[in-house]
Amino acid sequence: MEGYAEKEGRRLRRGYTTGTCAAAAACAAARFLLSRGQCSPHEVPILTPGGIEARIPVEELRREGSGIFCSVRKDSGDDPDVTDGALVCALVRKLADRPGTVVVEGGTGIGRVTKPGLACKVGEAAINPVPRRMIEEELHKAAEHFGYEGGLTAEISIPEGEALAEKTFNPKLGIIGGLSILGTSGIVEPMSEQALIDTVKLEINMKKAAGAEYLVLTPGNYGETFLKERGLAEKLHYVKCSNFIGEALSCAAERGFKGVLLVGHIGKLVKVAAGMMNTHSKYGDGRMETLAEHAVLAGASPETVRRLKACVTTEDAISVIKGYSPQAEAAIWQSLLARIRENMERWTEYRLDAEAMLYSNQYGYLAEKTAGVERFLLRACGEAPCKYKRRGR
Repeated sequence: MEGYAEKEGRRLRRGYTTGTCAAAAACAAARFLLSRGQCSPHEVPILTPGGIEARIPVEELRREGSGIFCSVRKDSGDDPDVTDGALVCALVRKLADRPGTVVVEGGTGIGRVTKPGLACKVGEAAINPVPRRMIEEELHKAAEHFGYEGGLTAEISIPEGEALAEKTFNPKLGIIGGLSILGTSGIVEPMSEQALIDTVKLEINMKKAAGAEYLVLTPGNYGETFLKERGLAEKLHYVKCSNFIGEALSCAAERGFKGVLLVGHIGKLVKVAAGMMNTHSKYGDGRMETLAEHAVLAGASPETVRRLKACVTTEDAISVIKGYSPQAEAAIWQSLLARIRENMERWTEYRLDAEAMLYSNQYGYLAEKTAGVERFLLRACGEAPCKYKRRGR
């Protein structure tokens, strides 16, 4: 296996997915079963869909009833992953009366899908299509190698799966009772953001599959608070998108949503006004410069602009802005919101209507009389919100 990748000047170790582990465990168990114990591999070579060969050490190999049980230990490399070190197991049995058939099932610690919109159907074990195909191919290859013409079944399990799943997005995605067997390339790229982006997209797909036409996106918990304070949390479809606002917007547009409401702290959303669709600090800042620009558009004095640009946090900047008249403050928020909406719609090539809601820890909701937000909520759930709660006035 090509064990390392260069990420931002660092040499980081690759790992392998739960799908690769499951395929390796099934392969070793099948070889032992079909060779009648003559082939007892200590290591299994797996050619991953990404074209990299992974050599997976076998942790345990033993007889269990009429089948063979094998376990391998998940190695995520330098990628932070709650499944790192977990045992991924396969129990392989013969299906003598079903020639050429291969059946892959989920056992202990493998979640069951309860909501539509995922790669697996409702009611199925959460073994995604690519790893399922990997497992099936390894069983077919073992049968062919040993001249076995009957069928085989592999029950995949993760003993710690149910407990580990509580630390993942699975319960929120409607995958109950355990982990998912995942992986499209078979290899875990270290420190990859792609897994987070894929999870956000999965949630958006599920909202669409549930019939949603309007979607609320929030980088963190503030949007959820916004919905709960108005009693709308159960009436609207919302997804936490972390810093990946552009990826989430693109996905929503591709899935055919009619509108998106972006709700979040001004410290994040002001970056969207500056044209940043990934709001992580490593991609840039520009918060104070953007606030100063919109203050100028609202008629702020050079001294006020200087004070804004000297602020360290957006909460401090709000205190400066609140030194204006209420009319001038409102003009700044409306100007900022208009730019945010413009950038959201341009990003999606005007395929959906965009609205935004700004929040401050100290002052509560900003721009409380935004007509666009009122219209969005009326369209999305058929009722207007309660009066926005404010702090520190």
